[in-house]
Amino acid sequence: MEFLTPQGVAFGRCALGSLTLLIILRVRGFSLPKGRKTWLILWIVSLLLNVIPGILFAYAEQRVTSILAGIINACTPLATVIASLIAIRTEKPKSYQLLGLLIGGLGVATVLGIWRGIGSNSGSGVIALLLAISCYGLSFPVIRKYLSPLKLRPEALAAGQVTSGAITLLPLFLINGIAKDQFRLNPILGMLALGIFGSGIAYIWNFRIVELAGGYIASSVTYLTPVVAVFVGAIFLSESVTWFEPVGGAMVLLGAAISQGRLNRLLRIESKA
Repeated sequence: MEFLTPQGVAFGRCALGSLTLLIILRVRGFSLPKGRKTWLILWIVSLLLNVIPGILFAYAEQRVTSILAGIINACTPLATVIASLIAIRTEKPKSYQLLGLLIGGLGVATVLGIWRGIGSNSGSGVIALLLAISCYGLSFPVIRKYLSPLKLRPEALAAGQVTSGAITLLPLFLINGIAKDQFRLNPILGMLALGIFGSGIAYIWNFRIVELAGGYIASSVTYLTPVVAVFVGAIFLSESVTWFEPVGGAMVLLGAAISQGRLNRLLRIESKA
């Protein structure tokens, strides 16, 4: 969004998402969550899903290709496994999880083409992306452990989370949110789409999926990101695709699948058949 700074992009997404979700709550007759502890957790989740990654992704997108950003975003399930095993540890890591993490780590290195540097991409941009997906990865086990047991409406949780993010980002927006006073239609439409759908309605589905299927499955939606990123980047932005980006992306997906035990379940199903 050329007329906004990274802080402005993050705030704009949250503000539009919050407005959308509050309207949905009003129409459906639901209320916002109650209790200080619940709001504290929602604020922490907003930091992990909206505030920090929102700024980091907006910063990184100015310094790396959209294709690389999309592929690294697909590492979110891997970051979720790491967070579940280390940051919010509930069980000892199994051998297949460690194998999956190793393959996924090699996949990240392959995506970056580590043997040839990072090409035209900025090192600070790559670091920002990796920090952003680390926040994403940590958010899913936090939601699963602290918010899902509350059995609150996903609409209420999403509205509380995104509204907390908007309030947190408001001071940063007021200080340094506008990059230049040139408001063109396409960037404005892009911001509306990101805010209403990406930072609004999508979080209702996110809370619902985490509740029903867990953080591993919820984080797997990022598997679609590189497909869209490669298509949009190549077709509309004329970005080139190197051979190692899709190969590394496939390794990341394989590593995440192994870490989540999906291949084990598939093999058990086939053996029974």
